[in-house]
Amino acid sequence: MTPTIAPRVRTLVLLFVAALGALLAGAAPASAHAALTGSDPQQGAVVKQAPARVSLTFSEKVALNDDALRVLDPKGKRVDDGKPSEVSGTTYAVALHSGLPDGTYTVTYQVVSADSHPVSGAYTFSIGAPSQTSVSVGGQTAGGGVVGGLYGFGRYVSYAGFIVMTGGAAFVLACWRRGTGVRAVQRLVVSGWVALTAATLALLLLRGAYTTSGKAADIVDLDLLGQVLQTKSGAALVSRLLLLAAAALFIAVLFGAYDKRDEEEEKRDLTFGLAIGGTVVAAGLAASWAMAEHASVGLQAGLAMPVDVVHLLAVAAWLGGLTALLVALYFAPADTPVDAAAVRRFSAVAFGSVLALVATGVYQSWRQLGSWSAFTDTRYGQLLLIKIGLVALLVGLASISRRWTGRLSDPVVQRTAKKERVTAPAADSARAAQLARQQAAMEAARRKQQRDADPDRFGLRRSVLAEAAVAVVLLAVTTVLTSTEPGRTEEAAKAATASSSSASVAGSGAVTLDVPFDTGGKDGKGVVSIDLDPARVGANEMHVYVTRPDGRAYDVPELKIAFTLTTKDIGPLPVVPDHITTGHWSADGVQIPMAGDWKVAVTVRTSDIDQVTVSKNAQIG
Repeated sequence: MTPTIAPRVRTLVLLFVAALGALLAGAAPASAHAALTGSDPQQGAVVKQAPARVSLTFSEKVALNDDALRVLDPKGKRVDDGKPSEVSGTTYAVALHSGLPDGTYTVTYQVVSADSHPVSGAYTFSIGAPSQTSVSVGGQTAGGGVVGGLYGFGRYVSYAGFIVMTGGAAFVLACWRRGTGVRAVQRLVVSGWVALTAATLALLLLRGAYTTSGKAADIVDLDLLGQVLQTKSGAALVSRLLLLAAAALFIAVLFGAYDKRDEEEEKRDLTFGLAIGGTVVAAGLAASWAMAEHASVGLQAGLAMPVDVVHLLAVAAWLGGLTALLVALYFAPADTPVDAAAVRRFSAVAFGSVLALVATGVYQSWRQLGSWSAFTDTRYGQLLLIKIGLVALLVGLASISRRWTGRLSDPVVQRTAKKERVTAPAADSARAAQLARQQAAMEAARRKQQRDADPDRFGLRRSVLAEAAVAVVLLAVTTVLTSTEPGRTEEAAKAATASSSSASVAGSGAVTLDVPFDTGGKDGKGVVSIDLDPARVGANEMHVYVTRPDGRAYDVPELKIAFTLTTKDIGPLPVVPDHITTGHWSADGVQIPMAGDWKVAVTVRTSDIDQVTVSKNAQIG
């Protein structure tokens, strides 16, 4: 006897929630796929005269609205004309009012990258000399908060619905045609359709708030919905809804007219038509992701989109078919068990799907990473390593299932002979009918017990259940991966920032140090950038910037700097900079007593208990 399925189902559900929660909690609020690679004026720059405009350069094209680029004076008043425009390529600018006074100005940006993800951030520059500013940009929550969490969950449900619906239907049509009459399998495929449809509608409503304010109240803003419908992402979601109408018709025919066909020739013709139509609809649904996300922008987009479609279809055929097989093994009626031939056919389909996944996955990895170092140096690469490990584990479990499949035999189903009809009074008839139902239930239980006693079938059940558990986690990792900045883009942004900093140092004689830190706690990773000008003996002006790994400015509870000249046994000379604005501190009159190779130590505290001191050397004087 096998244990009841309920505890195992609960375990899978808990695993799904835990994996999704952990991964979404670890994701940045807005996993931008377009990175800020340059600006004029640059971050932290002090210019003598007020510029006529502020320009920003991104790693790819972005979509703008009137509030996409804003420039605020020290009091928080907007000083741009509110008409951002494209200058050239990936550079965008907004004109400033004339006659701006001296002080520190804050530039904020909130745009949508070409692959549909929101990008937001801020930095400061000064006219004449730095000043105190009342501007706080901590509320920049595009892609984060409750709306961001709901949007991420909706993406997971949409992927899961597509995989279950497409893979389940493919399993029935290609591997186990008797499954069209099994109620549990019908419910599985229909549930996939319902989940994908509901998630698509929810994403369409959430999209406006997700890419702009991040406020839950804006979910029902019809003006935002109208703007979403005019975007590439909105068009993709609407196309998905139209294709889901065709998918509903396909499912109705598969579990209706097709199941009722008795003549072999008619059924064969209908099978061919359903296979062609189902493939077209499934490919169209997969394309609704490919045309709006990673594959639609960047290197070789024309090739990447069809490769992405094949990748999604292979995932659905493998994991969706695996889900249908699991349901069939546990819930198929005793008189309609999934036969050994169907399991072997699925094993062949799964093997072909894995080959397609490997081929398309290698190409996608090369396209999104661009270098071996990106596997370990970028968040996208680290998630990809986790995904590769899970796929390897899944393939290992699948090999165990294949061994059980090779030993599988069909259970002997003994059908009860028909009894002759005997005329009896109504009361006796009702009692006879009740007795017949009891006997039928007992017979079904006996057949199920006989079927479940097969050790090979029991072993297959357990291995398929283990595969399904790993697949739940794999799908969660994949969902987060699709909303994470590609490694190639992240490394390009880092290189551009470093180049910009080097150019700034070469032109001014100032010293710029980028010091990564990790306090080990929540939000404990980041980079401290220290600008020391003119980096010579005597008084110096110091600006300190703290950014997250994705380049966005953020505040920490405590920040201290200390200078030590080890060769002369001088120091440490402590400096406590003043907080200027989000992610920006400064200190005037920093005294350097003599020239030399100074160690600059930075102490960062990110919570009451998480603190670290990191250092870097710099030639000063």
